[in-house]
Amino acid sequence: MRFFLFLALLFPGISFSNENSFEAGKWPIDRLQAEVPSYRVEDEKAKIQSLVYEGEPVDGKPTEVFAFFASPRTLGILAEGENVPGIVLIHGGGGTAFSDWVWMWAKRGYAAIAMDLSGHRPPEPRYDESGKKIADAHHPKDQRIRLPKGGLNQTHAEKFQSIGGPIDDDWPYHAVCNVMKAHTLLRSFPEVEASLTAVTGISWGGYTTCLAASLDDRFSAAVPVYGCGFLHVGESVQKPSIDALGERKDLWVQAYDPSSHLSKCTVPMLWVNGTHDKHYVLDSYAKSYRLVSSAQTFRIEPRMRHSHQAGWAPDEIQIFMDSLLKNGKPLPELGKLQTWKDQTVAVDYTSAVPLAEAQLHFTREAGIRTGRNWESRPAKMEENRILAEGLPKDANTFFITVTDERGAMVSSGVGFQPALP
Repeated sequence: MRFFLFLALLFPGISFSNENSFEAGKWPIDRLQAEVPSYRVEDEKAKIQSLVYEGEPVDGKPTEVFAFFASPRTLGILAEGENVPGIVLIHGGGGTAFSDWVWMWAKRGYAAIAMDLSGHRPPEPRYDESGKKIADAHHPKDQRIRLPKGGLNQTHAEKFQSIGGPIDDDWPYHAVCNVMKAHTLLRSFPEVEASLTAVTGISWGGYTTCLAASLDDRFSAAVPVYGCGFLHVGESVQKPSIDALGERKDLWVQAYDPSSHLSKCTVPMLWVNGTHDKHYVLDSYAKSYRLVSSAQTFRIEPRMRHSHQAGWAPDEIQIFMDSLLKNGKPLPELGKLQTWKDQTVAVDYTSAVPLAEAQLHFTREAGIRTGRNWESRPAKMEENRILAEGLPKDANTFFITVTDERGAMVSSGVGFQPALP
């Protein structure tokens, strides 16, 4: 993987590359969108199909990607001639293709594909005697099998340390390529309405969602859960790995940090995170969503847990997708957070469903964000405006949440005192 870099150092002034090499931070988008990858389905009659599709080459050699696919058609509940929206599901660090996740979205009326981005495949789904899926969301690592033609693994070496030279060993490059290939494949299936597709990912999958949604304009909706950009600043647990790159740090940030690409995003987004997430800290989160010019909705939950299961659990994700892909009633829309001189916090809103509750959340504490205590107070619901009086003057981070009568919760953007640079 370092062969071409070695030759370049040995023979300066001469360019060495292979036909599949691209500059770090650039992707062959036209090819990835136009070419349906070759694939094979292992059992056409399965409710959740195991398929293997052509991945992006590594060192000029072909690779394969494993994915689970399910839809109302594979479940036997799709009406003749009916088309459904599609959704791409991206796992996080240590994750894989999760059959539970695919099953959940297929039951909701979507054609869903979830790929493994580490060159492995998990065990086959299990069902009880009635045909109902048995939950197996964790898919322990010791039960996963390395594909004979599996691509890059998902370790820090491939994510960070590989930067420089050919992109063949850069996991972020391959992750986006193989997500876009899965998207192109999904759109080619006969039951999928190709103009109505979405993407969601959790943790590193949320990171990859930010990149994919910024580069692939075919999506109609995107939900990064936890994941964001600006991993090279603040308290992110990824910052030491990026700092360790030394002179290559700026190259990694320019190529693979979502902060370098989010300004290109034209896809409506729902940002899902918690106040105490150490992987994707609120400061980096706010800097990330401020780069995006498309419509944005937020769901920031006090002390939201960080896991795959916690990441796909919020009902607001389906409500958001349904509103854009199935004409469902949308989540409440909150305007820009306002702070008045008398320490009143306000936000304008519109909602297709009556609101049931509004709250102000804030922290006065300093130090590492995962260790700060947060407080919550009721806020007043007026016609088209939420008012929260008496924000403490020493509060340094705050936001408002509203919950509608469906139990769907959304938040304002995050306010900071002093303001973020």
